Amino acid sequence: MSTITESVDVKATVSTVYNQWTQFESFPRFMQGVEEIRQIDDTHTHWKINIAGVQKEFDATITEQNPDERVAWASDTGPTHAGVITFHRLDNDTTRVTAQLDIDPDGFVENVADKLGILDHRVKGDMQRFKTFIENRDGQETGAWRGEVDRPAQN
Repeated sequence: MSTITESVDVKATVSTVYNQWTQFESFPRFMQGVEEIRQIDDTHTHWKINIAGVQKEFDATITEQNPDERVAWASDTGPTHAGVITFHRLDNDTTRVTAQLDIDPDGFVENVADKLGILDHRVKGDMQRFKTFIENRDGQETGAWRGEVDRPAQN
């Protein structure tokens, strides 16, 4: 299992940045290799991704969501991965977004991509493209979901 952590400072309010991040179906506009995301309900998504020419589909569950603070998820099927995105207000117009992803590369292509640092590079690029995406919209999000998802109880 590999852990990737990346942060980016976005010139927009924490609410705007958080609101945009909850619009999962917009991810293909700034995430390399993400072809489609369908929001099935408040806590379930279906993903179609392409890594080095290998297409995969999987389902993921949002395991925690607190407005303006964090969004966490874990895959249900397909490639094993989980992550959390946190949002930190730096000032009235700047937000630090931090992504921490735990990825268990599946198959030869993903293992090679992980060993060569390609997955790290991709996440860094995705975060920069998210920053550009929201800043080029003059700080206007494409939508918002302000609901909460409580973290599951720990046994």
